[in-house]
Amino acid sequence: MDDALKLSSNEVTTAPLPAAVEAMTDAAAGVNRYPDMGAADLRAALAGHLEVEPGQVTVGCGSSALCQQLAQVTAGPGDEILFPWRSFEAYPIFARIVGATPVMIPLTEEGKHDLDAMAAAITERTKLIFLCNPNNPSGATITQDEFDRFMAQVPADVVVGLDEAYFEFNRDEDTFVATEAVKRYPNTVGLRTFSKAYGLAGARVGYAFGNPELITAIDKVAIPFAVSSVAQAGALASLNAADELLERTDETVVQRDRVADALGARPSQANFVWLPGVDSQAVAEKLAEQGVLVRAFPEGVRITVTTEAEADRLLAAWEHAGL
Repeated sequence: MDDALKLSSNEVTTAPLPAAVEAMTDAAAGVNRYPDMGAADLRAALAGHLEVEPGQVTVGCGSSALCQQLAQVTAGPGDEILFPWRSFEAYPIFARIVGATPVMIPLTEEGKHDLDAMAAAITERTKLIFLCNPNNPSGATITQDEFDRFMAQVPADVVVGLDEAYFEFNRDEDTFVATEAVKRYPNTVGLRTFSKAYGLAGARVGYAFGNPELITAIDKVAIPFAVSSVAQAGALASLNAADELLERTDETVVQRDRVADALGARPSQANFVWLPGVDSQAVAEKLAEQGVLVRAFPEGVRITVTTEAEADRLLAAWEHAGL
């Protein structure tokens, strides 16, 4: 269906910010040349944005690539990579790529990380832990107190990847944030992306920040020229348009809460809502018949939320599908 409403991949529906489009258009004229392999301008801008030193930040082909690089520099055959489940689908893939064993810790009934169970699962083989905050697909967050109690139980030689792909949509004032965490815990690395809130999913650019030694190690396993000149230009321009970005994310937050109330979904701090415990395939098929595509998991259905107009279309489809 060509005119289907795609709410299955947590993309934003709007084009990149106008300044980003202009910068990328200009950069496209020079793609006969290789990009700056070190992405110096973007890294410097990110360092200022995050209030860290330039040596504490790097960029990659989306935050997923940086997650994989983090796995490469911390774990190998015989090691374990620990993460909540269900969470970002690529975590077990990253573990298997490096020959490590993925250790999946079920979420709580509320869709939150079971941090007590995760701490109890740490062994001498554990080398890397991923925390997804807000979690994908449940949308739940980790409070500052919960995070600090967890980190007190994590050995100093175990690295913790703080995946904040949906950071810009998070309005929970009680949650921890990676920018503060990396200052207190040298074994943590923050991971964010321009793919979601900034609308640069097709450009593929993300960033990691934290302990300079870990950042240097991540850089050593990066693919050369992984972030194109067009992507670097778009990301750099996007950082300088914070007010426009906030307006867009504020609209999504309003519609997210509206959709969650209407569908009886779990509260979420991301750009999607989560319906656990439903017949996910049946729900997805009924909505597809109405021209709306959502993501069905064995544990439930995840529905991306974007603009008011698309939320209206989703809710109309939900009603017409008899859900």
